[in-house]
Amino acid sequence: MRRRCANCAIWGAGAPRRDDERIFWRGRSGLLCAGKGARAVKVLLAFLANACVNFVIGLLIAKFLGPEEYGRFALAFAIATVAQTALYDWLRLAATRFYSGRAPETLPFVRGTLAACFFAVTGGLFVVVTLFALIGPRLEFDNQLILLALLTATANGLFDYYTALARARFDDGAYSRLMLVKNCLALVCIGGGAFVFRSAGVALAGGVASLMTTVVLARAALHDPEADLGKAQSARARDFLDYSAPIVAALLLYQAIPLASRAIVAIVYDFAETGQFSLAYDIGFRAVLAFGTALDVLLFQIAVDARESQGADRAREQVAANMGIVFAILAPACVGLWIVMPSVEALLVPGQFRGPFGHYLGLLLPGLFAMALITFGLNPVFQIEKRTAPLVYAAVAAVIFAIGLLLALPWGADASNLAIAQTGGWLASLAVTIACALRVDPVWPSFRDLALASLGTLAMYLALSPLRSLPPGVVTLLSQIGAGVLVYGLFVAIFDIARLRRPVIEWLERTAPRA
Repeated sequence: MRRRCANCAIWGAGAPRRDDERIFWRGRSGLLCAGKGARAVKVLLAFLANACVNFVIGLLIAKFLGPEEYGRFALAFAIATVAQTALYDWLRLAATRFYSGRAPETLPFVRGTLAACFFAVTGGLFVVVTLFALIGPRLEFDNQLILLALLTATANGLFDYYTALARARFDDGAYSRLMLVKNCLALVCIGGGAFVFRSAGVALAGGVASLMTTVVLARAALHDPEADLGKAQSARARDFLDYSAPIVAALLLYQAIPLASRAIVAIVYDFAETGQFSLAYDIGFRAVLAFGTALDVLLFQIAVDARESQGADRAREQVAANMGIVFAILAPACVGLWIVMPSVEALLVPGQFRGPFGHYLGLLLPGLFAMALITFGLNPVFQIEKRTAPLVYAAVAAVIFAIGLLLALPWGADASNLAIAQTGGWLASLAVTIACALRVDPVWPSFRDLALASLGTLAMYLALSPLRSLPPGVVTLLSQIGAGVLVYGLFVAIFDIARLRRPVIEWLERTAPRA
């Protein structure tokens, strides 16, 4: 039976097609045409480049600020992240779920409503910040850093909103330009500010400047002529809130754990220990979520498109296929990160942070894997159905379990108990999320794919374990990466885990030079 591509009316089988109309992705739930698939891969590559630059910027900030000032920066940035999630993440989520390339012509009120909501939230925040600056109490943590954290939240919220619009439209050009300009400005403004002034406040201000400048420069590329504030609809805004509120609530609970951990470390120990703890979490978080978010940039929009054009059943099948892909990528990535950690620490981590970095990251990695699997593998089960309340139950379980572990574990010379508590909370959340998903009765990924991905990851671990004892360095790191890619890549190539073999071959064929 022939299946029609939802994106450009190309038949999946049985009909002739030109070379430039080949199918890029063949999943369980349908087909993604080569044109949109190639554009999506460009978006994916742009995101990976952005993740690499963020990784470098994080290390530069830590190096130039030192443990104590980096601890202040990390605590302020955690406040910014929580504020951004509470105030602006619902708009990003609504844009990726309700906006699309067809929306400017068919649903102009979607963009108008999103814009009106953003202005309303920002206006309210401006009033609150102004009142706080004029008559607010003096807090133990620097008031100036708190104000800069709120400005960072607004700038990040606006930038993420624009990137969500570009993702939803599969506009690889706009997305790539956003990332390129932001990264270049961030290296100069954030890295340069930290290097010259050695100040957490200047580093935060540099981040705000780079984000706002990027949005101003990219605004014209994402302009919708038919969408304006006059077309905003309050009913549509309530739809956005109904969909996003449970997700945002869950994210806030998850983010409360590392924020509370940093604050506790600063109180019990000092800002220097907060810096040590925070750098391990920040780098591990960025590394693990780089893989997950890079996949989500492509996969979730495909599921949304399948829902709109092929129906709910097709969307569920696509989410199941996506879940298998996420597991097949995240599992070897996290194990590989643990294996290469000594060389990464010796080569990239500033000298003041070595030792505690590897110790804390080793304790946090299982929890980071669980969190990424929840966010990018399991949560779409609820998102695609617009039944997002169970996400809150899982987040509550994470907080309760983390607090219980923190009360039960003994205090030592460092913050190891806090790292273990965070990991335990995320693992508990994973268990609750799976239990909630069972009640939704979704389509699950192939057990064969999950088993083979696990077996391939185990084979990679056994093959690379002897290399972990080698002296850390460039040669060791390259040997570990090469061996890991070879071992796991053979499993993917031989067994076609999560159907990853075909899209890789198709992409190589399209990008290879032609004779």
